[in-house]
Amino acid sequence: MTRAGTISTAPATARRSAILPVGDDRAVVQGAGAGASHAASRAQRRAATRTGAMFQAAASLLWIPQAGLLAWSVADIAGGSGVDAILVNAAGVLLIGILRALLDALGGRMAFRQARAVLAERRREAVAALAARSPVDIGRPAAGLAASTLAEQAEAIVPYLSRFQPARLRASIVTVAILLVVLAWSWAAALVLLVAAPLIPVFMALVGWRAKAASEAQLVELGGMNAFLLDRLRGLATIRSLDAVDATAQRLRADAESLRIRTMAVLRIAFLSSAVLELFAALGVAMVAVYVGFHLLGQLPFGTWGDRLTLGEGLFILLLAPAFFEPLRDLSAVWHDRAAGEAALDALARLSQKGCDLPDAEHVHLSSRPEAGAAPSVRIEKLRFGHTGRGEPVFDDFNLVVAPGERVALLAPSGGGKSTLIALLAGLVAPESGRILIAGEALTARSAGRLRRRMAWIGQRPHVFAGSLAANVTLGRDGIGRDAVEDALALAGLAEVAKRRGAAPVGENGVGLSGGEASRLALARVAVTPEAGLILADEPTAHLDSVTAASITEALIRLSAGRTLIVATHDPVLAARMDRVVHLSATRLEDAA
Repeated sequence: MTRAGTISTAPATARRSAILPVGDDRAVVQGAGAGASHAASRAQRRAATRTGAMFQAAASLLWIPQAGLLAWSVADIAGGSGVDAILVNAAGVLLIGILRALLDALGGRMAFRQARAVLAERRREAVAALAARSPVDIGRPAAGLAASTLAEQAEAIVPYLSRFQPARLRASIVTVAILLVVLAWSWAAALVLLVAAPLIPVFMALVGWRAKAASEAQLVELGGMNAFLLDRLRGLATIRSLDAVDATAQRLRADAESLRIRTMAVLRIAFLSSAVLELFAALGVAMVAVYVGFHLLGQLPFGTWGDRLTLGEGLFILLLAPAFFEPLRDLSAVWHDRAAGEAALDALARLSQKGCDLPDAEHVHLSSRPEAGAAPSVRIEKLRFGHTGRGEPVFDDFNLVVAPGERVALLAPSGGGKSTLIALLAGLVAPESGRILIAGEALTARSAGRLRRRMAWIGQRPHVFAGSLAANVTLGRDGIGRDAVEDALALAGLAEVAKRRGAAPVGENGVGLSGGEASRLALARVAVTPEAGLILADEPTAHLDSVTAASITEALIRLSAGRTLIVATHDPVLAARMDRVVHLSATRLEDAA
């Protein structure tokens, strides 16, 4: 379907690795294979992430032999040994240090790369889910919220996967290993560590619940603010015309202040958890140092499994005590990453939820343009459709027949179902029951994509991309020559505009064009699409002055020659130019001459 209006029918190609024609059974097999490959690749990434974390944990565990070599070297020097006696120990410390650095760097690199891969996959899934949802899905996330989640909030997943999860693994492995090593020499020192350690994760868990809630509130506030800002930027001209600039600025300042408060709440929780952890870690190390010092002085002779600790053994325990708390300190430093990362994962999961899907979104037919065909007939039989969450259906047992080449106007009050019927005819949403036939072929989830290629859509507010007028007419489609573009612009009444602008680009959302010129651009897009035998127009003259609306009507009449035209409109002038006017209600149909 030609994207002449604001509704995009781009299929979710991210879910498929190849394009197959409709009706080819290989598409189903390939889709299943793609799902299996996604599951396998996700399992491989999880395994690679765990491998990177294991490398970092192994690097931390290498401190144990390093600390032993350092402690016994100091004990040998204190015992009167020369420097030559500790050269082997010094070489061992150096080699182990190099190995620790290499393992830590390799593990960090692997964890970061896999975190980026996971983020890319989650983004692809969210984008594919958004692309697969029908443009008329009332539950579809706002564009500003979706953009904010995908571009900004999703980045919090990388530190969560690359820093928090490896830190959590180190905290569960390294602390237990060091505790067992210390326990082998002194049960009293191990008891001190065992008493101090649980206070840290317990407090962190308590803080974590609050941190996650604060992060989720911050992300919601940020997404809402971005959605509000994007909406106001789109309607900047309307805001100025209504003299609502000050009111909009005040609302934006209030939202910014609310976001600042929520951001500072998250930071306060992060700093609080770090400060408490440092306190418990410092107390734990100090208690171990007091015990070892008084034990070596003979004031606390208990706490070992036999003889008293030697100087080397005492130093060994003292060197291990800070390393026992180090993984917990690292975990506290990235605890905020956990809260932000889980909140970002939840936000992406919400974007990835299935809603009212676009029929035939899985099938792509871009290999070649279809040939121009005759104007199709349109038949609607016993149609029933209602929006999710709404009480009464919009249509119930609805019937309509449009002859080939006929021009039909759909009239109804606001909310009467005009735009909904146009969307149903375009295959943007599937009916609950009943049939829609285009040229005698049923519009189904398997045929919608192919039938849409023979339709053209003209919306109320056609979207204009940043670029030249010619590029906005062709929309990247092959086989449209310069002469065809010039003829289309002339038919739409844009020849003088194109001559005046030349190759100068227009801005995003039509900056530099008037509303009438944007509507004419939508007509030009249809004019270069001879294969579109069915034109669906949704309020093409809305928001236009009477002179511009009259010119758009004339251009639309010329464009519809030899095609079937169905127009949803409130404009009595436009409706009067049609062959037939159909008055819609929720469940009944009247024809008027």
